[in-house]
Amino acid sequence: MKTLGKIVGGVAGTLAVLVLLFVAYARVFGFDAGPWRPGLWIRGETVTAHPDDWTFAKDRGGNTMVQTRDHVIPGLAFSVTTARFIHDGDLYLGSGYATGVMMPGARRWNQNIVADPVVRVRIDGNVYDGRLVYLDDQEIQEAICRDYGQRISLLWQPGYFIHLWRFEPLA
Repeated sequence: MKTLGKIVGGVAGTLAVLVLLFVAYARVFGFDAGPWRPGLWIRGETVTAHPDDWTFAKDRGGNTMVQTRDHVIPGLAFSVTTARFIHDGDLYLGSGYATGVMMPGARRWNQNIVADPVVRVRIDGNVYDGRLVYLDDQEIQEAICRDYGQRISLLWQPGYFIHLWRFEPLA
């Protein structure tokens, strides 16, 4: 029995060391989210001056990533790839939910934002620090759906709803 305990302890210790090494690697070199999986810290050139008008980002290719602060494990980053929308020069990030699923329950990054709205957003390799504010203005929500509805058919699918967050600079 002592041998089994030593083996289990050795395996657990090795796994703990491997996890710590991976987290240290991800912290130093980044671990970007993929199209279908979350990541940790995002990489890119940090931009300190926020643009007054985000219209330039409307035609930029590539993914939009958002990095949140994990609300369960302090100090750990959690990043995802999401949709970006530009309306009246403001930047909005979208999070899709099936009808009946309450926000923020289905999305870890939304739960993180509710707990701490400070985020990092990467667009076209540039990283912007700021905070996300939930958009509860129905008129702006409908205007964004009209602007993007033909290009993003998910906005119009029955049983699906896009929650929007407005990106703001840190005050």
